[in-house]
Amino acid sequence: MTEPNTLLKEHHGLLIVDVQNDFFPGWELPVEGAQNIIPVLNRWIAAAQAQKICIYASRDWHPVRHPSFKEQGGLWPVHCLQDSAGARFHPDLNLPEGTVKITKGVRFDQDQNSAFDETGFAEQLKRDTVTHLWVGGLALDVCVLATVLDGRKEGLEMRLIRKATKPVEPTGGEEALQKMREAAVLIVED
Repeated sequence: MTEPNTLLKEHHGLLIVDVQNDFFPGWELPVEGAQNIIPVLNRWIAAAQAQKICIYASRDWHPVRHPSFKEQGGLWPVHCLQDSAGARFHPDLNLPEGTVKITKGVRFDQDQNSAFDETGFAEQLKRDTVTHLWVGGLALDVCVLATVLDGRKEGLEMRLIRKATKPVEPTGGEEALQKMREAAVLIVED
């Protein structure tokens, strides 16, 4: 197993995508196996802290009657409502105090799956001189995929931490990995 501290370098950043309670077993929109990514992410967070690598965490922060909800014609059950327990980051995730949080999914006219979608995140990365972004989180075939592909469009070198993400659907996960490979995303398997 390759240790994160050997992979993280200057001008790298670590992005944790939507590791929020509602995506875990027993909550509103559980992703199978989500609990297994927490130890992997915590190892990467510790390595990033030790090397003074910028750490970012995106979160869905949906208003009531958000367009992504089934009741509004969307695909998903109600999840990650603003200020709800389900919208909180998972309590076992060791996010340090200085983590930069990216809030998305707040618009009433569209969903925002990507951490780059009208959030200003690309500008923040430029200010932080980040050119390579390591990514893990939930879900592989939805928000992680959208974020990674948008990061490539922004000219970033994107790296997926494969064991730090899970898909909503296994077939969707395989399709997401293929799309990432086609976009020249480095996928670290171990």
